[in-house]
Amino acid sequence: IHSHAVVGGEPQDRKYRGANTSLVIGRGNWIREHATIHTGTEVAGGVTTIGDDCILMANAHVAHDCVLGDNIIMANNASLAGHVTVGDWAILSGYSLIHQFCNVGEHSFTSFASHVNQSIPPYVTVAGEKAKAKGVNTEGLKRRGYTPEQIQQVRRAYKLLYRSGLPLEEAKLQLAEMAEGHDEIKPWVDFLETTVKSFIR
Repeated sequence: IHSHAVVGGEPQDRKYRGANTSLVIGRGNWIREHATIHTGTEVAGGVTTIGDDCILMANAHVAHDCVLGDNIIMANNASLAGHVTVGDWAILSGYSLIHQFCNVGEHSFTSFASHVNQSIPPYVTVAGEKAKAKGVNTEGLKRRGYTPEQIQQVRRAYKLLYRSGLPLEEAKLQLAEMAEGHDEIKPWVDFLETTVKSFIR
């Protein structure tokens, strides 16, 4: 934990009434200068959680009731509003802003200064002031040991969801069929079944 970081500060939420809420941080994390991480609120279970081996660069902000997985990178000035969930290996580039209650899927990537007000599916790269899907985070998958065949399957899933023109319910059925023989597709299926907020499509 570097200088001037605020770790375990009270939530910036008017619903907070001074209860003994908490922040749970795993092992091997790197919290740089002026990063801020707040505890949870009473109405949402009271816990903000950060997994293992994450990097929060200077001025990164993790608001109340967020849940971060493992191996996440938040670059300088990346910010999470309250109640955001971030999956393993996600990368949030500098000045990325994630709206409250969004779900950021595992292995996803936000480009510089992305403004995200909808959830991001796993593996997807988004960019823009109003973030839009730009493709699959293939470079990240290569670095994490995904085989060319696995990456090709992820690309197939992306095309099915984003370029086929299928209604969402039909696309979900086809993705579920793909996942039966390809474990790398299961995060897509789980995301579509569990995300509450609308997602970037």
